[in-house]
Amino acid sequence: MNRIRLLIIDPQNDFMDVAGAALPVPSAHADMQRLAQFVDTMAGAIDDMVVTLDSHATVSIERTTFWLDADDAPVAPFTAITAAQLRAGQYRPRDGNRTDDALRYLQALEAGGERTLIVWPVHCVLGTWGHAITQVLSDSITRWEWASGRNCDRVLKGQNTMTEQYSAFRADVPRADDPRTLINRPLLERLGGGDEVLLVAGEALSHCVAASGQDMLAQFDTQRLRNTVFLTDCMSPVTGFEDAGLVFLEQLRAQGVRTLQTSQVADLFE
Repeated sequence: MNRIRLLIIDPQNDFMDVAGAALPVPSAHADMQRLAQFVDTMAGAIDDMVVTLDSHATVSIERTTFWLDADDAPVAPFTAITAAQLRAGQYRPRDGNRTDDALRYLQALEAGGERTLIVWPVHCVLGTWGHAITQVLSDSITRWEWASGRNCDRVLKGQNTMTEQYSAFRADVPRADDPRTLINRPLLERLGGGDEVLLVAGEALSHCVAASGQDMLAQFDTQRLRNTVFLTDCMSPVTGFEDAGLVFLEQLRAQGVRTLQTSQVADLFE
């Protein structure tokens, strides 16, 4: 029988579409209910489990708490801020001492021609309810730990306040002064090694799942790509970014990575 290695990306309360969530992703709660049921059903076949956790401070560069506009008013969530706008005075950090560092960051982020800073609501602050794994999945993980005698590893990401980190494996702009922002090679090697089927689930498809997947799969050989499955009924996009999620799924298929629902994966292990 095939064995399973499971990577779950950011299954946290603040991303669930439930009361009190700071950044709800439509259908995320149902996604995690399906994933929890899958973990319970397939527990005997799961050899390894890793959960990544978006882990932030209250004030950091990608948050509303960091920025003011030209009138010294708070910046609305989902505002895009560019280096040119910062130079022109359209936006500025609340803490003026961070202006130069923020400008360097925006310039580095935009250098590739694909990314612009988006200001998000404050979410997944380390130690809060929003940071925690959503209960239904947390309970399922705990049952697997008791039954298997293994521990699910919880990997924190996004702790540096001056760079974004969508990917589980590196910050968007790595900083030489903070090893936490550099590429996580031990995790890549752990997931890329062995002959188990690597299953990937989590939130949100359009952002952290896509960024993690792109970084991870760029390091995998052809055989590992073919042995990787993204669980499409256990991940959903952020509202307004649905097309980005669809594009990422097409990229996966073009690389030979399977995109399946949990019911289809379960059939592989009968």
